[in-house]
Amino acid sequence: MKILITGGTGFIGKQLVNALSQGNELTLLTRSAGKAHLELGSHHKLLGNLGALTSLDGFDAVINLAGEPIADKRWTLEQKQKICHSRWNITARLVELFKVSKTPPAVFVSGSAIGIYGDHDANTKIDEHFSLAHFKETGQEEKFTHSVCARWEESAQEASEYTRVCIVRIGLVLGLKGGALKKMLLPFKLGGGGVIGNGKQGMSWIHQEDLIGLFLFLLQNNQCQGIYNGTAPNPVSNREFTKSLGSALHRPTFLPMPAAALNIALGELSELLLEGQYVYPNRALEAGYHFKYPDIDSAFKQLFAEQ
Repeated sequence: MKILITGGTGFIGKQLVNALSQGNELTLLTRSAGKAHLELGSHHKLLGNLGALTSLDGFDAVINLAGEPIADKRWTLEQKQKICHSRWNITARLVELFKVSKTPPAVFVSGSAIGIYGDHDANTKIDEHFSLAHFKETGQEEKFTHSVCARWEESAQEASEYTRVCIVRIGLVLGLKGGALKKMLLPFKLGGGGVIGNGKQGMSWIHQEDLIGLFLFLLQNNQCQGIYNGTAPNPVSNREFTKSLGSALHRPTFLPMPAAALNIALGELSELLLEGQYVYPNRALEAGYHFKYPDIDSAFKQLFAEQ
């Protein structure tokens, strides 16, 4: 297959590129050609910007993972704009290219995030059919992560007139070389890990191998389209997550992180740690996707067995 991938040098993107390297011709959208060649190999085609394309003719599939990392910096107004426009603009341009293509790619797989669902306790079990109108229905304030993802998804869905569209709402991706877990490891290894806030907030996670597997599954199965939650079947509370991580590392987890301290340190960004939701991948399971790591203990066991 000839596949166009945006965001191919990111934590998830690099793994997806490696998984697709054999037997496929990949074109990577990247602003860092040197970094892409160094990390992913010089055999891939590189594209500096989408303005260089007049259509998507010649591609069999498009995978869209582009976007400014959402948790790397405080959410200043400038950073929020980067987070939004890095997702919205590229997705809108891809849809334009689908529209003008004489033979558009057969599938468009685009990323999103479970932050679109907002903050919910364990009594609210969320799957892909959960109403996104709940903010108005419950009087909740619409969160930044919801606003980002809602417009991102809306834009991607516009391509459904021209191709098969799958949108993956990605949860907390577990891997040692990137994402949130990499940032958590040092304090836990030093014995300074602990619950965050009250520890009741949901953590809907997924092992990196399962997320890559899900992308490949959606890419290859023509019957799949629409929204899919990129989370494992067994979400946990922050307290359960903390206990499991500490056990896997053989470290104590006695030092809590108070909500007030996080608010001071991170500002609005602290929402990502203090709030959560319990998300279930029902559509992926119904479609026949098999999770290699369905529970948190098996996921951590595999990850730390590599060390």
